[in-house]
Amino acid sequence: MIEDYEEFTDAQLELLKRYVTNTSSHVFALRNLPEVIKGALFSRYSRSSLGLRALLLKEFVTNNEEAAFASITGCRNAAGEQDAEEQMLAIKRAQNFYDRILDGYGDDSIGELGGAHLAIENVSMLAAKVIEDSRIGGSPLEKSTRYIYFDQKVKGEYLFYREPILMTSAFRDTYLDTCNMLFDTYSKLIPPMTAIMEERFPKDPDSSKIAYNSALRAKVLDCLRGLLPASTLTNMGVFGNGRFYEYLIHKLHCNNLAELQDVGKRAWEELHLVIPSFVRRSDIDHRTHQGFAKFDEAIKTQRQRIADHHSNLPEANTDSGVKLVDFEQDAVEKVSAALLFEYSDCSLAQLREYCSQQSEEEISRILDSACSARENRRHKSPRALEHAEFTFEIVADFGIYRDLHRHRLLTQERQLLTCNYGFYTPDEIVGTEIESDYLEALCKAKEVFDVIAEDLPEEAQYIVPMAFNIRWYFRVNLRALQWLCELRSSPAGHPGYRRVAQDMATQVMAAVPEFERFFKFVDFDGYELGRLGQEQRKAEKQEAQQP
Repeated sequence: MIEDYEEFTDAQLELLKRYVTNTSSHVFALRNLPEVIKGALFSRYSRSSLGLRALLLKEFVTNNEEAAFASITGCRNAAGEQDAEEQMLAIKRAQNFYDRILDGYGDDSIGELGGAHLAIENVSMLAAKVIEDSRIGGSPLEKSTRYIYFDQKVKGEYLFYREPILMTSAFRDTYLDTCNMLFDTYSKLIPPMTAIMEERFPKDPDSSKIAYNSALRAKVLDCLRGLLPASTLTNMGVFGNGRFYEYLIHKLHCNNLAELQDVGKRAWEELHLVIPSFVRRSDIDHRTHQGFAKFDEAIKTQRQRIADHHSNLPEANTDSGVKLVDFEQDAVEKVSAALLFEYSDCSLAQLREYCSQQSEEEISRILDSACSARENRRHKSPRALEHAEFTFEIVADFGIYRDLHRHRLLTQERQLLTCNYGFYTPDEIVGTEIESDYLEALCKAKEVFDVIAEDLPEEAQYIVPMAFNIRWYFRVNLRALQWLCELRSSPAGHPGYRRVAQDMATQVMAAVPEFERFFKFVDFDGYELGRLGQEQRKAEKQEAQQP
């Protein structure tokens, strides 16, 4: 690296030390600054000849009263800690300045220069999926159904969403009774299911008791999670940038479900306290949101109208499973050409033509160059694999969808939750004493769903148990598919989504045999107590760390 070309006085260096991790290196991080200042600073940075530290000093710290920098960064309480309330008042006084910078230096990408952590608690599993649909720029983490028992009560009531339209309709009592029945069955079946699993998978005397119990609990809860309705309350932690949150809130405001509208309103209120400049345009009264809402309503209306016009569509196929719907016949040539591109001076079109004329042996050599050095699934393949795309249609239970839905680097869309495509019964339940209770609960839920869905199809989704199948599609490139299949087929995974991952890989290998080499870390084996190995390793590590 070249020597630092900016010089600072001793006083300036002391000041900078409060806000940067290093005052001389060419690589450093910001600290002790609110998101709005960091975002505005980086916005200005893109159009300044100054380094970031010099820019911070010149335009924010010393020479700009309008920025109120000292007030914002100097708000401390009696303990010497940052006083959030005082800081917000200071930011509000300087808001016009920061808004002007954020608006004046760049487009919507400026919204990615600030972020926030947001906790969203006691929302339904249905709502959680809608929130996670906004995939780019946000990182969600949701409460797990395989590590946490969902049979607890608060003030004598199970934790599921009381949907306001249903609660004021003629379906109120039926809805409550059905959800309570599903939770009662889930709770009742935990002890006998545990006993069945203990008998089927007795503890190895040499294995850790903690690891065995953890794996056993995961197995039991994996089998019973299908009884939980989509109304089941969950908690989410979300980290996202301002652009992510703005678009998310726009969409939540426009959602037909009252729960999502409420989440959108509350999310805006809380984020407005920490990153106000980044979410201000998603205020329900802001002209930008008004324009978004108008567009959203128009496009939904037009698409519904055209769908209604085509009412003579064929009868829906209800078969469950994974189907490779579409792939490119010249995918091998596209990937091969892209692999050569970086190391040649030819155009991509020339390389594709060249590869189309090569022998199978030569194409194999080109493809092998992208994967022969991989030693585990964390060794990412070159971007050239993104030139091959595949479309899958999947009909599988809502629990599987919840797990696979979290993959963000693909195009996905689902239909409304329904009880029309059958449900999944775990092999561990079939033929046991608890099978009849499991089946009876799901059949009762379907009867109620069918009645409610006649009048309220969207609200009826809340009563659909996770065992029922839903239809969705993935359009995904080869590189992202490789990651998905290798990750989700690992032994510790839920057996349901392991099968989906294995099926996707198998179908791609059958359609394009040359791509089999890219799935060498897909685990096609079956595992009875899948998490035991991982839990055993974790227990051993914890024991080794104890004094």
